Amino acid sequence: MDLFAELSWRGLVNQMTHPELPERMAAGPMVLYCGFDPTADSLHIGSMLPIMTIAHLQRAGHRPLVLVGGGTGLIGDPSFKKDERSLLTKEKAAENTEGIRKQLSHFLDFEGENAARMVDNLDWLGTLPLLDFLRDIGKHFSVNAMLARDSVRMRLEDRDQGISYTEFTYTLLQAYDYLHLCREYDCRLQIGGSDQWGNIVAGMDLSRRLLSKETFGLTIPLVTKSDGTKFGKSESGNVWLDPQRTSPYKFYQFWINQADADTPMYLKYFTFLTRDEIESLERRLIEEPHKREAQRRLAEEVTRLTHGEAALQNAIKASQAMFGGDLRGLDEATLLDVFSEVPSSELPRSVLPGERLIADVLTECGVFESKGEAKRMIKNGGLYVSGERIETEDAKLTMAACLTEGIAVVRKGKKNYHLLRFVG
Repeated sequence: MDLFAELSWRGLVNQMTHPELPERMAAGPMVLYCGFDPTADSLHIGSMLPIMTIAHLQRAGHRPLVLVGGGTGLIGDPSFKKDERSLLTKEKAAENTEGIRKQLSHFLDFEGENAARMVDNLDWLGTLPLLDFLRDIGKHFSVNAMLARDSVRMRLEDRDQGISYTEFTYTLLQAYDYLHLCREYDCRLQIGGSDQWGNIVAGMDLSRRLLSKETFGLTIPLVTKSDGTKFGKSESGNVWLDPQRTSPYKFYQFWINQADADTPMYLKYFTFLTRDEIESLERRLIEEPHKREAQRRLAEEVTRLTHGEAALQNAIKASQAMFGGDLRGLDEATLLDVFSEVPSSELPRSVLPGERLIADVLTECGVFESKGEAKRMIKNGGLYVSGERIETEDAKLTMAACLTEGIAVVRKGKKNYHLLRFVG
């Protein structure tokens, strides 16, 4: 497939401003840009669709400009937002921008002939004289047209919230970004989510008026789930690309737990697997859904892309540990992450020299309701401490039971876990 056919097959095309855009893409390399607001020090998986689209374009020979909105992030895009965003300080915007830089390097190549380049619009918006901007840029925008936009009208109809003048100017600033990048880098294509259509068109119009250059726009669909719930959130909140915010283990688990109905589309959206590979996985998903092979491949591909091979293998090992796999070799942070939602108890480290029976200690912790229940579980071969089966009723708790200096994991039966933490 050619590039545009590939993007279309993957579901990455929502709207385009010119029907001849596919031919223009095929004619030769273009400079394109996509913007990301630094509202946090990490992007979340809701940003992955535009990132993957840019990556496909770069792989086809086009040159991406990744714009981080250090300037516009101080204002906040009001598009289809119910409430005004909290304004960032310049210091916080700069801190968040640096975090985003690191994450994008996992997806894009910042070296080579068509190397991606990161730009911060604070560099040009931060020194823009107000009077010059109002005179030279503002005169090209009709307030009537801006008021007619759905994203603005929605806020105007809210009598309690409304829209501030600060937010109202956002379109002008984003349009100026396109003008600046077109002038400085000959950027001719802007990519954004479907909610960015109005802002993209405004930038194209400004570039045509002031530079007499033809520019293009392409929007990407918003990701949806088959059950109608919001994509990109787990029970604990946003799924972040930063491993300090969402661990590779939990990131992997998010993807492996996707519904059968959503997985084929997510394979197209979020991986570089070929059409043949994805269609093969889709067939096996239909024929043998219980094996969840498509979900495993999705989780592996996205986790590897986002966090690297070592983090992926650790996440896989941690996942296997929940089903009776080898727990040893997992570090303390991973163990706490894996077993963060199981019952836990804190015990004094003084119980570890081996003077207390395991059955007694676990009964006191509430793992068993009685010593008799504990002994029956041991007799039936169903009690494991840190992956090792407890064979005798007189087994004692020692340092050998610990996976790390301060952690042991108890499993009774196949799936009932309890975390022991030794303190003091």
